[in-house]
Amino acid sequence: MKQNKRITEYLRLYDALQNTRAPWAKTWKELATYVAPTRGFFSQDAAGKGQRINHKVLLDSSASLAAEVLSAGMMSGLTSPARSWFNLSLTPAELNHLPGVCVWLEEVKKRLEETFAKSNVYGVLHGFYHEISVFGTAAFLLEEDLEKGVRARLFTAGEYVLDVDEKGQINTFGREFSLTARQLLRTFGAGVLPPQIKQAAQENQSRTYRVIHLIFPNPHYDVSRQDNCHFAYTSVYFLPEGTLLRESGYHEFPVIAARWEVKNSEETYGRGPGWKCLGDVKMLQKMQKTKLVALDKNTNPPMMVSANVQGEVNLLPGGITRYSGTTDAAVKPAYEVQPDLQALDNAIENVRNTVRAHFFADVFTLLSSLQTQRMTAAEVAERHEEKMLVLGPVLERLKGELLDPLIHRTFCILLRQGVLPPAPAFIQGIPLGVEYISMIAQAQKASGLRTLAQAMEYASLLAQSKPAILEQIDYSRALEDGLNQLGLLHLLKTPSLSPITAEPSSCSEGKN
Repeated sequence: MKQNKRITEYLRLYDALQNTRAPWAKTWKELATYVAPTRGFFSQDAAGKGQRINHKVLLDSSASLAAEVLSAGMMSGLTSPARSWFNLSLTPAELNHLPGVCVWLEEVKKRLEETFAKSNVYGVLHGFYHEISVFGTAAFLLEEDLEKGVRARLFTAGEYVLDVDEKGQINTFGREFSLTARQLLRTFGAGVLPPQIKQAAQENQSRTYRVIHLIFPNPHYDVSRQDNCHFAYTSVYFLPEGTLLRESGYHEFPVIAARWEVKNSEETYGRGPGWKCLGDVKMLQKMQKTKLVALDKNTNPPMMVSANVQGEVNLLPGGITRYSGTTDAAVKPAYEVQPDLQALDNAIENVRNTVRAHFFADVFTLLSSLQTQRMTAAEVAERHEEKMLVLGPVLERLKGELLDPLIHRTFCILLRQGVLPPAPAFIQGIPLGVEYISMIAQAQKASGLRTLAQAMEYASLLAQSKPAILEQIDYSRALEDGLNQLGLLHLLKTPSLSPITAEPSSCSEGKN
Protein backbone atom coordinates (compact mmCIF):
# COMPACT_ATOMS: atom_id res chain seq x y z
CA MET A 1 0.00 0.00 0.00
CA LYS A 2 2.84 2.39 0.89
CA GLN A 3 4.62 1.58 -2.39
CA ASN A 4 1.45 2.22 -4.42
CA LYS A 5 1.06 5.60 -2.71
CA ARG A 6 4.61 6.56 -3.62
CA ILE A 7 4.11 5.49 -7.23
CA THR A 8 0.92 7.56 -7.35
CA GLU A 9 2.95 10.58 -6.21
CA TYR A 10 5.61 9.86 -8.82
CA LEU A 11 2.96 9.58 -11.54
CA ARG A 12 1.42 12.86 -10.44
CA LEU A 13 4.82 14.54 -10.69
CA TYR A 14 5.48 13.07 -14.13
CA ASP A 15 2.04 14.12 -15.43
CA ALA A 16 2.64 17.67 -14.16
CA LEU A 17 5.97 17.78 -16.00
CA GLN A 18 4.31 16.54 -19.18
CA ASN A 19 1.65 19.26 -18.91
CA THR A 20 4.42 21.86 -18.65
CA ARG A 21 6.09 20.47 -21.76
CA ALA A 22 2.89 20.18 -23.86
CA PRO A 23 2.82 23.80 -25.21
CA TRP A 24 6.40 23.45 -26.42
CA ALA A 25 5.94 20.10 -28.16
CA LYS A 26 3.89 21.56 -31.04
CA THR A 27 6.73 23.83 -32.14
CA TRP A 28 9.27 21.04 -31.60
CA LYS A 29 7.34 18.83 -34.02
CA GLU A 30 7.45 21.55 -36.66
CA LEU A 31 11.16 22.08 -36.09
CA ALA A 32 11.76 18.36 -36.44
CA THR A 33 9.73 18.32 -39.66
CA TYR A 34 11.35 21.31 -41.36
CA VAL A 35 14.83 21.53 -39.83
CA ALA A 36 15.88 18.24 -38.19
CA PRO A 37 13.91 15.33 -39.68
CA THR A 38 16.14 12.73 -38.01
CA ARG A 39 15.52 14.09 -34.52
CA GLY A 40 12.54 14.41 -32.22
CA PHE A 41 10.53 11.76 -30.36
CA PHE A 42 6.85 12.61 -30.07
CA SER A 43 4.78 9.40 -30.24
CA GLN A 44 5.00 5.66 -29.85
CA ASP A 45 3.57 2.83 -31.92
CA ALA A 46 2.21 -0.42 -30.56
CA ALA A 47 5.70 -1.86 -30.27
CA GLY A 48 6.85 1.06 -28.16
CA LYS A 49 9.25 2.41 -30.77
CA GLY A 50 9.37 6.08 -31.56
CA GLN A 51 7.78 7.24 -34.78
CA ARG A 52 10.02 9.63 -36.68
CA ILE A 53 8.67 12.76 -38.27
CA ASN A 54 7.99 12.41 -42.00
CA HIS A 55 10.82 14.26 -43.77
CA LYS A 56 9.27 14.17 -47.23
CA VAL A 57 8.05 17.76 -46.88
CA LEU A 58 11.63 19.00 -47.20
CA LEU A 59 12.20 20.49 -50.65
CA ASP A 60 15.10 22.67 -49.50
CA SER A 61 17.66 21.47 -46.96
CA SER A 62 19.36 24.84 -46.34
CA ALA A 63 18.12 25.03 -42.74
CA SER A 64 19.28 21.49 -41.98
CA LEU A 65 22.72 22.23 -43.42
CA ALA A 66 22.95 25.52 -41.49
CA ALA A 67 22.06 23.70 -38.26
CA GLU A 68 24.80 21.15 -38.97
CA VAL A 69 27.30 23.96 -39.54
CA LEU A 70 26.32 25.60 -36.25
CA SER A 71 26.57 22.37 -34.26
CA ALA A 72 29.96 21.53 -35.80
CA GLY A 73 31.16 25.09 -35.19
CA MET A 74 30.03 25.01 -31.56
CA MET A 75 31.76 21.68 -31.12
CA SER A 76 35.08 22.94 -32.46
CA GLY A 77 34.68 26.40 -30.93
CA LEU A 78 33.69 25.36 -27.40
CA THR A 79 34.75 21.78 -26.68
CA SER A 80 37.15 20.68 -29.40
CA PRO A 81 38.63 17.21 -28.77
CA ALA A 82 41.76 18.32 -30.65
CA ARG A 83 42.82 21.06 -28.23
CA SER A 84 42.54 22.10 -24.59
CA TRP A 85 39.39 24.07 -23.92
CA PHE A 86 39.59 24.65 -20.17
CA ASN A 87 42.04 25.33 -17.37
CA LEU A 88 41.64 24.77 -13.64
CA SER A 89 42.58 27.40 -11.09
CA LEU A 90 42.08 28.53 -7.51
CA THR A 91 41.05 31.89 -6.10
CA PRO A 92 42.97 34.02 -5.19
CA ALA A 93 45.32 33.53 -8.15
CA GLU A 94 48.40 33.55 -5.91
CA LEU A 95 47.48 30.07 -4.72
CA ASN A 96 48.05 28.67 -8.20
CA HIS A 97 51.81 29.29 -7.89
CA LEU A 98 52.28 27.69 -4.50
CA PRO A 99 54.45 24.56 -4.33
CA GLY A 100 52.47 21.52 -5.42
CA VAL A 101 49.35 23.38 -6.56
CA CYS A 102 50.26 23.98 -10.22
CA VAL A 103 51.30 20.36 -10.74
CA TRP A 104 48.11 19.16 -9.03
CA LEU A 105 45.92 21.38 -11.21
CA GLU A 106 47.65 20.22 -14.39
CA GLU A 107 47.38 16.56 -13.41
CA VAL A 108 43.66 16.89 -12.61
CA LYS A 109 43.06 18.66 -15.91
CA LYS A 110 44.99 15.95 -17.78
CA ARG A 111 42.92 13.17 -16.24
CA LEU A 112 39.67 14.99 -16.96
CA GLU A 113 40.69 15.42 -20.61
CA GLU A 114 41.69 11.75 -20.84
CA THR A 115 38.31 10.73 -19.46
CA PHE A 116 36.45 12.89 -21.96
CA ALA A 117 38.56 11.49 -24.81
CA LYS A 118 38.13 7.79 -24.04
CA SER A 119 34.42 8.03 -23.17
CA ASN A 120 31.60 8.94 -25.53
CA VAL A 121 31.27 12.49 -24.16
CA TYR A 122 32.52 14.25 -27.30
CA GLY A 123 30.23 12.25 -29.55
CA VAL A 124 27.27 13.14 -27.36
CA LEU A 125 28.28 16.81 -27.24
CA HIS A 126 28.04 17.11 -31.03
CA GLY A 127 24.45 15.86 -30.93
CA PHE A 128 23.80 18.09 -27.92
CA TYR A 129 24.80 21.20 -29.89
CA HIS A 130 22.54 20.15 -32.77
CA GLU A 131 19.61 19.66 -30.39
CA ILE A 132 20.03 23.00 -28.66
CA SER A 133 20.51 24.92 -31.91
CA VAL A 134 17.31 23.52 -33.42
CA PHE A 135 14.98 23.05 -30.44
CA GLY A 136 16.50 25.52 -27.99
CA THR A 137 16.88 22.88 -25.27
CA ALA A 138 19.16 19.85 -25.02
CA ALA A 139 19.94 17.27 -22.34
CA PHE A 140 22.06 14.21 -21.71
CA LEU A 141 22.61 11.88 -18.77
CA LEU A 142 26.17 11.55 -17.41
CA GLU A 143 26.71 8.43 -15.33
CA GLU A 144 29.60 6.57 -13.80
CA ASP A 145 31.39 3.95 -15.90
CA LEU A 146 33.93 1.70 -14.23
CA GLU A 147 35.90 1.14 -17.46
CA LYS A 148 35.93 4.60 -19.06
CA GLY A 149 35.19 6.81 -16.08
CA VAL A 150 31.93 8.28 -17.33
CA ARG A 151 29.25 7.39 -19.85
CA ALA A 152 26.84 9.83 -21.49
CA ARG A 153 23.44 9.26 -23.09
CA LEU A 154 21.88 11.93 -25.29
CA PHE A 155 18.13 12.57 -25.38
CA THR A 156 16.16 14.21 -28.14
CA ALA A 157 13.29 16.71 -27.99
CA GLY A 158 10.02 15.16 -26.83
CA GLU A 159 11.79 12.26 -25.14
CA TYR A 160 12.20 13.90 -21.74
CA VAL A 161 10.67 16.43 -19.35
CA LEU A 162 12.39 18.99 -17.14
CA ASP A 163 11.65 21.32 -14.26
CA VAL A 164 13.49 24.21 -12.61
CA ASP A 165 13.93 25.37 -9.03
CA GLU A 166 13.19 28.79 -7.60
CA LYS A 167 16.47 30.09 -9.07
CA GLY A 168 15.61 28.99 -12.59
CA GLN A 169 18.15 26.14 -12.53
CA ILE A 170 17.16 22.76 -13.94
CA ASN A 171 16.93 20.24 -11.10
CA THR A 172 14.29 17.69 -12.20
CA PHE A 173 14.29 15.23 -15.09
CA GLY A 174 11.91 12.56 -16.32
CA ARG A 175 11.55 10.27 -19.31
CA GLU A 176 9.46 7.37 -20.49
CA PHE A 177 10.76 4.40 -22.44
CA SER A 178 9.82 0.81 -23.23
CA LEU A 179 11.51 -2.50 -22.43
CA THR A 180 10.63 -6.11 -23.15
CA ALA A 181 10.12 -8.55 -20.29
CA ARG A 182 13.59 -10.03 -20.80
CA GLN A 183 15.15 -6.57 -20.81
CA LEU A 184 13.33 -5.74 -17.56
CA LEU A 185 14.62 -8.97 -16.06
CA ARG A 186 18.23 -8.24 -17.05
CA THR A 187 18.06 -4.59 -15.98
CA PHE A 188 16.22 -4.74 -12.67
CA GLY A 189 16.34 -8.39 -11.59
CA ALA A 190 13.59 -10.90 -10.92
CA GLY A 191 13.05 -9.80 -7.32
CA VAL A 192 11.09 -6.64 -8.20
CA LEU A 193 9.09 -7.88 -11.22
CA PRO A 194 5.44 -8.98 -11.09
CA PRO A 195 4.75 -12.71 -11.80
CA GLN A 196 3.21 -12.00 -15.22
CA ILE A 197 6.35 -10.20 -16.42
CA LYS A 198 8.56 -13.03 -15.16
CA GLN A 199 6.37 -15.47 -17.07
CA ALA A 200 6.60 -13.31 -20.21
CA ALA A 201 10.38 -13.22 -19.88
CA GLN A 202 10.55 -17.03 -19.67
CA GLU A 203 8.37 -17.31 -22.75
CA ASN A 204 10.47 -14.66 -24.53
CA GLN A 205 7.40 -12.62 -25.46
CA SER A 206 7.94 -9.55 -27.65
CA ARG A 207 5.50 -7.33 -25.77
CA THR A 208 7.02 -4.15 -24.32
CA TYR A 209 6.27 -2.41 -21.02
CA ARG A 210 6.32 1.28 -20.22
CA VAL A 211 8.98 2.37 -17.75
CA ILE A 212 9.19 5.85 -16.24
CA HIS A 213 12.43 7.26 -14.87
CA LEU A 214 12.42 10.32 -12.60
CA ILE A 215 15.34 12.24 -11.05
CA PHE A 216 14.51 15.02 -8.58
CA PRO A 217 15.87 16.67 -5.40
CA ASN A 218 15.76 14.28 -2.47
CA PRO A 219 13.53 15.60 0.33
CA HIS A 220 15.31 13.18 2.71
CA TYR A 221 18.82 14.29 1.81
CA ASP A 222 21.22 13.62 4.64
CA VAL A 223 24.91 14.36 4.12
CA SER A 224 25.84 12.14 7.05
CA ARG A 225 24.24 9.04 5.50
CA GLN A 226 26.27 7.06 2.96
CA ASP A 227 23.46 4.98 1.40
CA ASN A 228 22.30 6.23 -2.01
CA CYS A 229 18.71 6.68 -0.86
CA HIS A 230 19.89 9.70 1.15
CA PHE A 231 21.98 11.33 -1.60
CA ALA A 232 21.20 14.84 -2.86
CA TYR A 233 19.01 13.57 -5.73
CA THR A 234 16.55 10.68 -5.87
CA SER A 235 16.34 8.40 -8.91
CA VAL A 236 13.33 6.10 -9.35
CA TYR A 237 12.31 3.63 -12.05
CA PHE A 238 8.76 2.31 -11.95
CA LEU A 239 5.99 0.76 -14.03
CA PRO A 240 2.90 2.99 -14.28
CA GLU A 241 0.76 -0.02 -13.31
CA GLY A 242 2.20 0.15 -9.79
CA THR A 243 5.57 -1.61 -9.61
CA LEU A 244 8.63 0.15 -8.18
CA LEU A 245 11.63 -1.19 -10.08
CA ARG A 246 14.52 0.71 -8.52
CA GLU A 247 15.02 3.55 -6.08
CA SER A 248 18.51 5.00 -5.73
CA GLY A 249 20.23 8.36 -5.85
CA TYR A 250 22.98 10.65 -7.11
CA HIS A 251 25.43 12.91 -5.32
CA GLU A 252 25.08 15.55 -8.06
CA PHE A 253 22.32 16.20 -10.56
CA PRO A 254 23.38 13.74 -13.31
CA VAL A 255 21.49 15.35 -16.19
CA ILE A 256 23.36 18.04 -18.11
CA ALA A 257 20.57 20.19 -19.55
CA ALA A 258 20.94 23.62 -21.14
CA ARG A 259 18.80 26.20 -22.91
CA TRP A 260 19.95 28.50 -25.72
CA GLU A 261 18.01 31.41 -24.27
CA VAL A 262 15.02 31.93 -21.98
CA LYS A 263 12.70 34.88 -21.52
CA ASN A 264 12.72 34.67 -17.73
CA SER A 265 13.84 32.40 -14.91
CA GLU A 266 10.43 30.72 -14.73
CA GLU A 267 10.69 29.17 -18.21
CA THR A 268 11.65 25.52 -18.13
CA TYR A 269 12.58 25.15 -21.80
CA GLY A 270 14.50 27.46 -24.10
CA ARG A 271 14.29 28.88 -27.58
CA GLY A 272 17.10 28.65 -30.11
CA PRO A 273 17.93 29.72 -33.66
CA GLY A 274 15.46 27.18 -35.03
CA TRP A 275 12.59 28.98 -33.31
CA LYS A 276 13.53 32.32 -34.82
CA CYS A 277 13.77 31.14 -38.42
CA LEU A 278 10.94 28.59 -38.50
CA GLY A 279 8.72 30.95 -40.49
CA ASP A 280 11.52 31.58 -43.00
CA VAL A 281 12.13 27.84 -43.33
CA LYS A 282 8.44 27.20 -44.06
CA MET A 283 8.43 30.01 -46.61
CA LEU A 284 11.54 28.54 -48.22
CA GLN A 285 9.79 25.20 -48.74
CA LYS A 286 6.80 26.96 -50.32
CA MET A 287 9.03 29.01 -52.62
CA GLN A 288 10.86 25.90 -53.74
CA LYS A 289 7.54 24.19 -54.44
CA THR A 290 6.42 27.19 -56.48
CA LYS A 291 9.66 27.08 -58.47
CA LEU A 292 9.29 23.37 -59.17
CA VAL A 293 5.68 23.83 -60.31
CA ALA A 294 6.77 26.67 -62.63
CA LEU A 295 9.54 24.55 -64.10
CA ASP A 296 7.17 21.63 -64.55
CA LYS A 297 4.59 23.77 -66.34
CA ASN A 298 7.28 25.28 -68.53
CA THR A 299 8.72 21.93 -69.63
CA ASN A 300 5.48 19.96 -69.55
CA PRO A 301 2.61 22.46 -69.96
CA PRO A 302 -1.07 21.50 -69.92
CA MET A 303 -2.26 20.70 -73.43
CA MET A 304 -5.37 21.34 -75.58
CA VAL A 305 -6.34 18.51 -77.94
CA SER A 306 -8.57 18.91 -80.98
CA ALA A 307 -11.64 16.71 -81.30
CA ASN A 308 -10.24 15.45 -84.62
CA VAL A 309 -7.30 13.71 -82.94
CA GLN A 310 -7.47 9.96 -83.44
CA GLY A 311 -6.59 7.84 -80.39
CA GLU A 312 -4.28 8.87 -77.59
CA VAL A 313 -1.98 11.90 -77.77
CA ASN A 314 1.68 10.84 -77.91
CA LEU A 315 3.80 13.46 -76.14
CA LEU A 316 7.03 11.47 -76.21
CA PRO A 317 9.97 12.72 -78.31
CA GLY A 318 9.42 11.59 -81.90
CA GLY A 319 5.92 10.38 -81.08
CA ILE A 320 3.16 10.52 -83.73
CA THR A 321 -0.43 11.57 -83.10
CA ARG A 322 -2.99 10.89 -85.87
CA TYR A 323 -5.09 13.91 -86.88
CA SER A 324 -7.80 14.13 -89.57
CA GLY A 325 -8.34 17.89 -89.67
CA THR A 326 -6.81 20.43 -92.06
CA THR A 327 -6.83 23.77 -90.27
CA ASP A 328 -6.61 23.82 -86.47
CA ALA A 329 -3.58 22.42 -84.71
CA ALA A 330 -4.26 19.00 -83.29
CA VAL A 331 -2.33 19.47 -80.01
CA LYS A 332 -1.08 22.71 -78.51
CA PRO A 333 -0.33 24.16 -75.05
CA ALA A 334 -3.37 25.48 -73.20
CA TYR A 335 -1.23 28.46 -72.13
CA GLU A 336 2.43 29.38 -72.13
CA VAL A 337 4.36 29.65 -68.86
CA GLN A 338 7.45 31.85 -68.87
CA PRO A 339 8.55 32.08 -65.23
CA ASP A 340 11.18 34.59 -64.16
CA LEU A 341 13.46 31.97 -62.67
CA GLN A 342 16.25 34.44 -61.99
CA ALA A 343 14.04 36.61 -59.79
CA LEU A 344 12.70 33.52 -58.05
CA ASP A 345 16.21 32.20 -57.42
CA ASN A 346 17.24 35.58 -55.99
CA ALA A 347 14.27 35.60 -53.64
CA ILE A 348 15.04 32.04 -52.51
CA GLU A 349 18.69 32.91 -51.94
CA ASN A 350 17.69 35.92 -49.81
CA VAL A 351 15.61 33.67 -47.56
CA ARG A 352 18.44 31.13 -47.42
CA ASN A 353 20.83 33.85 -46.27
CA THR A 354 18.39 34.85 -43.54
CA VAL A 355 18.19 31.25 -42.33
CA ARG A 356 21.99 30.92 -42.39
CA ALA A 357 22.31 34.15 -40.40
CA HIS A 358 19.93 32.84 -37.73
CA PHE A 359 22.07 29.72 -37.39
CA PHE A 360 25.32 31.77 -37.38
CA ALA A 361 26.54 29.76 -40.36
CA ASP A 362 28.41 32.82 -41.66
CA VAL A 363 30.33 32.94 -38.37
CA PHE A 364 31.79 29.48 -38.80
CA THR A 365 32.31 29.67 -42.57
CA LEU A 366 34.01 33.05 -42.42
CA LEU A 367 37.39 32.02 -43.82
CA SER A 368 35.85 30.41 -46.90
CA SER A 369 33.64 33.42 -47.60
CA LEU A 370 36.26 36.18 -47.25
CA GLN A 371 38.48 37.41 -50.06
CA THR A 372 41.52 36.46 -48.03
CA GLN A 373 43.99 37.04 -50.83
CA ARG A 374 43.44 40.79 -50.40
CA MET A 375 43.54 40.75 -46.59
CA THR A 376 46.41 40.36 -44.16
CA ALA A 377 46.45 37.57 -41.59
CA ALA A 378 45.83 40.13 -38.84
CA GLU A 379 42.76 41.46 -40.65
CA VAL A 380 41.36 37.96 -41.12
CA ALA A 381 41.95 37.18 -37.42
CA GLU A 382 40.25 40.40 -36.36
CA ARG A 383 37.23 39.70 -38.58
CA HIS A 384 37.05 36.20 -37.13
CA GLU A 385 37.15 37.51 -33.55
CA GLU A 386 34.42 40.06 -34.29
CA LYS A 387 32.18 37.34 -35.71
CA MET A 388 32.78 35.12 -32.68
CA LEU A 389 31.74 37.88 -30.29
CA VAL A 390 28.10 37.53 -31.40
CA LEU A 391 28.06 34.17 -29.63
CA GLY A 392 29.17 35.72 -26.34
CA PRO A 393 25.75 35.64 -24.60
CA VAL A 394 25.24 32.03 -25.69
CA LEU A 395 28.65 31.07 -24.32
CA GLU A 396 27.81 32.56 -20.94
CA ARG A 397 24.62 30.52 -20.67
CA LEU A 398 26.29 27.33 -21.88
CA LYS A 399 29.11 27.95 -19.43
CA GLY A 400 26.67 27.83 -16.53
CA GLU A 401 24.35 25.08 -17.79
CA LEU A 402 26.64 22.82 -19.82
CA LEU A 403 30.37 23.26 -19.30
CA ASP A 404 30.50 23.92 -15.55
CA PRO A 405 28.13 21.02 -14.68
CA LEU A 406 29.95 18.70 -17.08
CA ILE A 407 33.36 19.34 -15.52
CA HIS A 408 31.98 19.37 -11.97
CA ARG A 409 30.07 16.10 -12.41
CA THR A 410 33.03 14.37 -14.08
CA PHE A 411 35.44 15.66 -11.43
CA CYS A 412 33.26 14.31 -8.61
CA ILE A 413 32.83 10.92 -10.29
CA LEU A 414 36.59 10.53 -10.85
CA LEU A 415 37.28 11.69 -7.30
CA ARG A 416 34.98 9.00 -5.89
CA GLN A 417 36.62 6.42 -8.16
CA GLY A 418 40.04 7.33 -6.76
CA VAL A 419 41.33 8.36 -10.19
CA LEU A 420 42.29 11.92 -9.22
CA PRO A 421 45.38 12.74 -7.14
CA PRO A 422 44.79 14.13 -3.65
CA ALA A 423 44.97 17.89 -3.36
CA PRO A 424 47.73 19.50 -1.25
CA ALA A 425 46.57 19.78 2.34
CA PHE A 426 46.79 23.59 2.48
CA ILE A 427 44.18 24.06 -0.29
CA GLN A 428 41.61 21.63 1.08
CA GLY A 429 38.18 23.24 1.10
CA ILE A 430 39.06 25.97 -1.42
CA PRO A 431 36.63 25.96 -4.41
CA LEU A 432 38.12 24.88 -7.72
CA GLY A 433 37.53 27.33 -10.55
CA VAL A 434 37.38 26.71 -14.29
CA GLU A 435 38.64 29.07 -16.97
CA TYR A 436 37.63 28.37 -20.57
CA ILE A 437 40.23 28.77 -23.29
CA SER A 438 38.26 27.52 -26.29
CA MET A 439 38.31 29.36 -29.59
CA ILE A 440 35.08 31.22 -28.85
CA ALA A 441 36.20 32.06 -25.30
CA GLN A 442 39.49 33.42 -26.58
CA ALA A 443 37.68 35.51 -29.19
CA GLN A 444 35.84 37.23 -26.35
CA LYS A 445 39.13 38.03 -24.65
CA ALA A 446 40.93 39.07 -27.84
CA SER A 447 39.79 42.69 -27.59
CA GLY A 448 41.65 43.00 -24.27
CA LEU A 449 44.77 41.48 -25.82
CA ARG A 450 44.64 43.96 -28.71
CA THR A 451 44.37 46.80 -26.18
CA LEU A 452 47.43 45.48 -24.36
CA ALA A 453 49.38 45.22 -27.62
CA GLN A 454 48.40 48.77 -28.56
CA ALA A 455 49.61 50.01 -25.17
CA MET A 456 52.98 48.32 -25.63
CA GLU A 457 53.31 49.77 -29.14
CA TYR A 458 52.49 53.22 -27.80
CA ALA A 459 55.15 52.87 -25.10
CA SER A 460 57.70 51.76 -27.70
CA LEU A 461 56.83 54.77 -29.86
CA LEU A 462 57.41 57.16 -26.96
CA ALA A 463 60.64 55.38 -26.09
CA GLN A 464 62.13 56.47 -29.40
CA SER A 465 62.28 59.97 -27.94
CA LYS A 466 62.88 59.03 -24.31
CA PRO A 467 64.18 55.45 -23.75
CA ALA A 468 63.81 55.75 -19.97
CA ILE A 469 60.04 55.43 -20.40
CA LEU A 470 60.40 51.68 -20.97
CA GLU A 471 61.72 51.28 -17.43
CA GLN A 472 58.25 52.18 -16.14
CA ILE A 473 56.64 49.23 -17.94
CA ASP A 474 56.17 46.03 -15.93
CA TYR A 475 56.90 43.53 -18.70
CA SER A 476 56.41 40.54 -16.43
CA ARG A 477 52.91 41.72 -15.55
CA ALA A 478 52.21 42.46 -19.22
CA LEU A 479 53.34 38.94 -20.17
CA GLU A 480 51.15 37.43 -17.48
CA ASP A 481 48.12 39.46 -18.55
CA GLY A 482 48.68 38.57 -22.20
CA LEU A 483 49.05 34.85 -21.53
CA ASN A 484 45.95 35.04 -19.36
CA GLN A 485 43.98 36.55 -22.25
CA LEU A 486 45.17 33.72 -24.50
CA GLY A 487 44.40 31.07 -21.91
CA LEU A 488 48.08 30.10 -21.74
CA LEU A 489 48.90 31.28 -18.24
CA HIS A 490 50.16 27.79 -17.42
CA LEU A 491 53.20 28.46 -19.64
CA LEU A 492 54.71 30.68 -16.94
CA LYS A 493 57.53 28.95 -15.12
CA THR A 494 56.68 27.51 -11.71
CA PRO A 495 58.87 25.69 -9.16
CA SER A 496 59.36 21.98 -9.78
CA LEU A 497 57.14 19.97 -7.48
CA SER A 498 57.12 16.49 -6.02
CA PRO A 499 55.11 13.70 -7.67
CA ILE A 500 51.57 12.99 -6.54
CA THR A 501 49.65 9.81 -5.94
CA ALA A 502 45.97 8.94 -5.96
CA GLU A 503 43.96 7.70 -3.02
CA PRO A 504 40.90 5.49 -3.76
CA SER A 505 37.37 6.24 -2.62
CA SER A 506 34.64 3.67 -1.98
CA CYS A 507 31.54 5.83 -2.40
CA SER A 508 29.42 5.01 -5.46
CA GLU A 509 25.95 5.94 -6.66
CA GLY A 510 23.02 4.87 -8.80
CA LYS A 511 22.58 1.30 -7.48
CA ASN A 512 20.48 -0.26 -4.76
